[in-house]
Order: sequence, then structure tokens, then C-alpha cells
Amino acid sequence: MYREPSTALALTRGNITYFPVIPGRIEFAARVRRFLLEHRPGVVAVELPSSLEGIYAKAIGRMPQMSVVVISDSTGEDESATYIPVEGSDPFVEALRTAGEIGAEIVFLEPPTHQKPHLPAPYPDPYAVEIIGAERYLEQYRLHPQTRTPEVEFHAGAMAWKLQGANPLLSVCAIVSLNLLDPLLDAMEIPQEEPPAPRVRLFGPAELFNLHPDCLAEVTSEPPYYQELYEAARRGDLLNTTERPKWQLALLRDAEREYSINTGESIRPWQRLTLAKFSRNLALLDAHLLPGIYDLALGARSIVDDNYAYEVWQMANRFSEQQTEDPPLETISISGEEVWLRTRKLRIRRRLPRMKQMFRPSRLQKRKREKHEGEWASQTHGNSICSYPPEDLVIENYGRFLKRYAKTKISEERSHVEPFSTSTLDGIDLRETIRNWHQNKLFVKETGKFSGDIGALVIIFDEDRDDRYRYLTTWLGEHQNESDMAFYSTEPFEHLVGPGVGRAEYGGLLMTLPPRRMFDVWNDLDYDSAETKAERLLMAALDYSVERHVIYVAAKPPRSVFRQLAARANRKIVYLPLGQLSPAKLKKIRVVHVLDSYGRREDAKQYIW
Repeated sequence: MYREPSTALALTRGNITYFPVIPGRIEFAARVRRFLLEHRPGVVAVELPSSLEGIYAKAIGRMPQMSVVVISDSTGEDESATYIPVEGSDPFVEALRTAGEIGAEIVFLEPPTHQKPHLPAPYPDPYAVEIIGAERYLEQYRLHPQTRTPEVEFHAGAMAWKLQGANPLLSVCAIVSLNLLDPLLDAMEIPQEEPPAPRVRLFGPAELFNLHPDCLAEVTSEPPYYQELYEAARRGDLLNTTERPKWQLALLRDAEREYSINTGESIRPWQRLTLAKFSRNLALLDAHLLPGIYDLALGARSIVDDNYAYEVWQMANRFSEQQTEDPPLETISISGEEVWLRTRKLRIRRRLPRMKQMFRPSRLQKRKREKHEGEWASQTHGNSICSYPPEDLVIENYGRFLKRYAKTKISEERSHVEPFSTSTLDGIDLRETIRNWHQNKLFVKETGKFSGDIGALVIIFDEDRDDRYRYLTTWLGEHQNESDMAFYSTEPFEHLVGPGVGRAEYGGLLMTLPPRRMFDVWNDLDYDSAETKAERLLMAALDYSVERHVIYVAAKPPRSVFRQLAARANRKIVYLPLGQLSPAKLKKIRVVHVLDSYGRREDAKQYIW
């Protein structure tokens, strides 16, 4: 595998090599370590205040555990403080750790005589360095320099004074922020004088504390989960930082595993796909290439539920090296608002059974259980099958909802907006009028008319290319308002919830009205050209639909050949992405109970919850 040269970010001037970094990012921490191990300079200078040199030495000594430097307010008028997390993913911390390993002299560039100016950091996404290369990344950033202020010039001169005082007989590597690189290079061109001492003390005493494991994800620059993987790669000298997308995928998979254990639910393939698209779009809104943990947690809550969002956040917060107790240090828990500016909040309502909800009324019967293993299986006859009527009502109502929703979508597609000329048509379109307000024009909307009705309905939860859903059946509606249905599901009588009552999970289903017209779809030779069970259901839907429009709900649209097949039958497929529908409602209708006779319906309510 190609490895980028360690000198890609380095700029050498005499015996000093400048290594610009973005604070708090793993991509640059790994490059710093690789450079220092390969070139082993005699002096490593870091952009950190010299007043904290002793504190940082103590924090480095307890790595990989994370610490926080707490600097109290010097005035003593309130209890405000500044918090500086010390984490392994920070390039300056990595420089200190690696410098200790190679025996280099360490210089803290920021003198304690003045306060560092606040510098905006509109960096391009740091992950771009893995895509376009560090050399090109640095070149493109320097093409658009930031505006310099007198405070920035003064700060750069103060650091240049410290750097000019470094041992001239040794090679020096200066680790500096990317936004201070050019001011520092210019300041190094002329001899600098020692900065004047401040008239008043700017900072109070600094102390080092241990960070509580529960607050790490809020206060660190990188998710603790990533930092643990970085520490493992660091120990094995496998610092290939292009692994960030793989780390993100591993985080989601681990969170999914915990979600299944704690809730008994599983994440569907279409939810994974929708989560990937949703979180990508959130990242693009912030001009990032990859989503952050906030984006992933927000996407998990929106696409799946709050429980999964909780597992994603908790997994991101995992850092097994962190201990709650350290004899020399006190452990504190701080919030993200105390460390960062402009933080964002995400409310997660974890839904778990509560003790008070577990108390049952005295007259409420307990759920029936088997007296011995195999009792219900021995009472299952298997002479016939039928559905459970309350579930029939639920899925019929949902089918009617999907038909109304499809009509609305078709009407919107047929609608058009145009500038007002002679008629207001169906009314003024406020959105388009406001969008084009600068043109001083009114825009009117003509709503598309939907003629006819919706015929058959196909819902595909899983295309089942792995042949998990092996129960194939077709049953007919019992009255004029109940659809004929063909579906594939898991084996219901392999999961008995009562005598003759089996529980299954739909993989896909077809519903069509009027009832009592459908032959056995699964043994119909006309549909043998279908490649999957989902395609067989769609072919049957085109055949049995008495209306022109057929709804197809799935994670992805059908193959283009089905558009041609529908046109030959004078039918039109209306595709609805599965991800646009409510996950909670889909979860509810996906469960089906199969009874082994009509006589079971009266007692089934004692077993179906």
C-alpha cells in the first residue's frame, strides 16, 4: 500500500523544520508521530504555553488516560475556569509523547507573558488530507491566507523569540497550528526581542484532573471510540489514518449489536442505507466530508429510534483505558459547554420498561406460558391456516394510508408553478414567490389532478437474496373489504406463541382488491422469470391490479424491465422509498401471526400481545 512521504507537510528553513497541523485531529497526530520517528530531531518545539509545561509533563506521564487542565479565573470574583482536555489525538500531545520516546529536547513556544489571541479556524475538512494528499492540502490552504491582526503578529513574534533561542546545533522540528504558520515564518525572518511581562497576572493556578469516562465524548476533539482505535494502531505502529471510514462503520456495527441485545430489535438493511445518506447530507451542510458523532447520533434517532441513538452515543464515548479512580488525581465530570463555544444539543429519550409500569392490575391475567417444552407444538394440527383479524384491520388501514399518500405524491409530481399572467390557476405559490421576490413577480400553482384510483400494493421489507424468508403463502380475503394477500415470511410455526398460534416476520407482501380472485402466486408458472420473491410479487401485482397505478414500496426501485412490463399491461408503477415511511409503523405491521384453524381466533387474544 502506498504511504505518503513523512515530509509532505514539512517546511525546512535552515536547521528548523516547520510541521503545520490542525489541533485535535487524528490525521495530523499520526503524521507528526511518523515524522518524528523517521527523522528523530534533537529539539521538538510545540505551540503550547510554557507556563503549563509541568502540568503537561504530568498528563503525558499518565497517557493513554485522558486528563483535563483546569485554569481558574485569576480575579477570584467567581468560580469560572478554563478547561483544556489532554487527549492522545491532539498533534501537540502526540509530539510531546513521541519526543519523550526519542529523547528529544522539548520547547514550549508560547511564552507565559501574554494571552493567546482568539483565531478563527475555518479549516477545510481535515479528512481531505487523506484524499488529495498533505502537500496539496497545505498548498491550497496557504493560497487563501487569513487576515492578520496586531495581536496575531505579536503572538507570532513571541513564539519566534522562543524558537530563535533553541539550540542552533541541533535539528529542530516546530509543531505549529496551520493558521499560525505564515505569521510565524515571517516573524522568524527578523530577530525578535523578549516579549514584555504583563502588568497583571492573566491566569490563575492550573491543576490537573482525571476526566470521568462518561463525559469524554462531549469534551474531546475526536470521539473516544476513534481514539481507542488510534491507540491500538499506535502501539502496533500501524498509523494508516485512512481508516476513519472503517472506524465509523465499526462504531455503528458495535452500537447495532448493543441495540439488539438491549431491545431485542434489529437494524434493517434499508435503515443502514438511509442512515448513511442522511448523515452524509448532515455532514455536507457543515462543509464536512464525513459525518461527526453528532451527525451519526442524530441520524440514528431520526432513522431508527432514540434507543439506537443512545447506543451510538454511548459507543462513541467508549474508551476502555479511562479509569474512574486514579490515586494521585481527582476525577471530575464536565460538560461540552464548559469547553467549547457554540455547542449543539441532542435530546435522546431512551425508552425502556420502568418498574412502575411493570406492576399489573390484580385482575389482569399473566401471559400464558408452556407448562413443558413442546406443549404448544403438540397441540398444533396444521390442517389449515388463517389470519388474526385485529392484525388484518391494522394492515388494511395502513394500505389505505399508502394509497392516499401515493395519490398526493402523484399530484405533486403533476403540479407546476409559473409566473402569474392572466389567471391565478389554483392559487398563489408563496414559496416560489418569496424565492423570486427580487423579480417583483407573483408565481401561481396549478395542482395536478389525479384521475382514477390505486390498485395493488406491494411492500418489500427485505428482498431476501439470502433465502431467510421461506414461508410462502397466498390467502384470500374473507369479505369485500379485506384484500387478497400473497406474502413471504419467516416460518411462523417455528416460533409458537400459543397452541396453534405462530409468529412470523414479513419479508414482503402483496395486497389487492376486490378479494377472492388470486391464485397461488408462488406456484404460478407465469412468474417464473422473476429473479427474487419481490419481483414475483410485483409481477403478480401488475396482473391482478384492476386500477392502472400499482404501488411498490421498497428500499430500492424495481429494475427498468418492470417499467416496460407495466407499460405493456397498461399499468404504471408508483415507487415509494421505504425510508420515507415511519419506522415505528413499519415495525408494527411487519409482524404477522398465523393460526392453524379458525377455531383458534377466539383464544388467540390470550397469546398475542
